[in-house]
Order: sequence, then C-alpha cells, then structure tokens
Amino acid sequence: MTTGGHRVFSGMRPSGRLHVGNYVGALQNWVAMQDEFECIYCAVDVHALTDMQGEDTREIRPNVREMVLDWLAAGIDPDRSLVFAQSQVPEVMVLHTLLSMVTPLGWLMRVPTFKDKVRQMQETEESVSYGLVGYPVLMTADIILYKADTVPVGEDQLPHLELAREIARRFNHLYGPTFPEPQARLTEVPLVVGLDGAHKMSKSLDNHIELAASPEETTARIATAFTDPERLRRSDPGRPWVCNVYSLHKLFNPGRLDEVYQGCTSAQLGCVEDKRLLADGVNENLAAFRERRSEFESRPGYVEDALREGARRAQAIARETLAEVQERLGLASVAL
Repeated sequence: MTTGGHRVFSGMRPSGRLHVGNYVGALQNWVAMQDEFECIYCAVDVHALTDMQGEDTREIRPNVREMVLDWLAAGIDPDRSLVFAQSQVPEVMVLHTLLSMVTPLGWLMRVPTFKDKVRQMQETEESVSYGLVGYPVLMTADIILYKADTVPVGEDQLPHLELAREIARRFNHLYGPTFPEPQARLTEVPLVVGLDGAHKMSKSLDNHIELAASPEETTARIATAFTDPERLRRSDPGRPWVCNVYSLHKLFNPGRLDEVYQGCTSAQLGCVEDKRLLADGVNENLAAFRERRSEFESRPGYVEDALREGARRAQAIARETLAEVQERLGLASVAL
C-alpha cells in the first residue's frame, strides 16, 4: 500500500464471476485508484447473509474466490492493496455490535433502500431479519474499522454513506474524536444496459456478459441481444440511439462508432453483423484479462494466499482501532 495519502475502502458482495457492467461500473475505477490512494478492497461475505440462508450459503465461499479472481485479473494488486474477505477479520462484527448501541433505530428505518429490499424479498417489515435492518451499521463498521476517509460511490449510494458519516459523528460526539467521517469520492457509474435491452445488466436477470466467459460463449450471448424493436427486416434503417448493442459499442468499440452508426441508419449493416462486431470488440478488450485470470487460476492457492495475507494486514489495523474503541467505551481492553 502507498503511504501518506487518503485511505479508500470499498467492497462487493460475493456473487461469483463478475460481468462487464461490474467491470465498467466499479472494477476499472478500483484499479485506477491504486495509483492515488491506500486501497482496501473487501469481499463482503457477511453482508451476503442478509438474503442468503440455509443451503444457499454454501455458494458464498466459492463465489468469493471467483469474484476475487476477477479482481486480480483486472489489475487489483494484492501487494499494493489490501484484498480480503470480510469474515476473515471478525473484529468488524465486534465494531458492528458496538456501533449498534449508538445508532438510533429511526435512522435505519428511513434508509430508502431498506423498504426497496423488503419489497424485493417479498417480506414484511415485521418479518425481515435484524441483519437486514442493521445492514448500514455493518457497512459503517466496514469503513471506519480501517479509518478509511474516502469511499468511491455513485450518486445513488450517497444516502448510505451519509448515514455512515452520521454514525461516526455520533460516536465521536459521545466518546471523543475516534473516527474520520468518510467522504464520498463520486465516480461516474455508467448505466450498462443488459442484453434484454430493458434493464440494467444483472446476473439475476440473466441479461449479462461474464468477464471470464470464453470468446465463443461471449459471441453466443451477444447473438441473443435485443436490438431496435422497430427494425423488423434487414432492409429497415435502424435507430442506434435506442439500441443497447450500440450502447455497448460505445464501451468496447469506441473507434468504430461512426461506422456502426452510419451502417445501421442506412441499413447497410444488419443486426446480426452488428452483434458480431460487438462480440469481436468485447473479446478483444477482455483478451488480456482472460489470459491473466487463467494464469492466476492455474496457480494452486494463489487466491487463498492473497486473501490470507490481505486479512493478516487488515486485522493489524482492525485490532488497533478496536482497542481504541473499547478504551473509549470503558470496556475491557483487547489483547494485541
């Protein structure tokens, strides 16, 4: 890790292999931030328990490995950044409990995404778990346990970060200055439309393109993409501005946009050829990523060793913070 600068914390829920929306929306930004900040990147596997129970939790550990493989292949360097799984540093659960003692319930109930999540899970507010209600407290603990002062977020995530700031501010007010109030580093998160042409790219909607897919799999997936719904025949002019395939060209074929636009609007380029051009662009852009991923995957224990070492270094920070917190709270000291 670089020293003397701001410290970044960011995490992802372990959903397994990532897709191009994750890559463009977050992962490329994470890689770039390593040149400017001390970076801590965490697979937040405990958070996954808010909507995974029973047999489903067996997927968490392999999902962590697949996701972290994608991180490393994309350029996250475990020698420069701390990379680990949330549950490997159990101090975060202790801090979560202590922060829950100073967090008013009303603050948690007003979080906009809480009600959205309840609806998605088809639950009532009376039947959801405490863990789901307290999710923002654990998120706060994730950040301030390492005294991170910078969190990369899109505008839609600002309410969560503001709550983290309020919790840190309240603790500091009650017990003395302990935590920095984490600041947002606003990042432009492009909306990557899925292959269905109607929704954001998502694994749950099965409208995604996996980063680690083979070139053949990628080509086959893109061949299923919806295009301009009003273009019924090959001879009909297309409308690139409403076509999700064209929107993906902007990300993966920026040098061919004029060619695609002119060909589509003049009906010289059909949708089948258009999708092949896109598949070629995606495969070309991801070739180096896939080669690195294959190399890392072939090294026995590479991912596990990276996570173990990252957790060891993260835990050293966490234990110092927790000792300070327990001292301020008048609790028994932590043996370091």
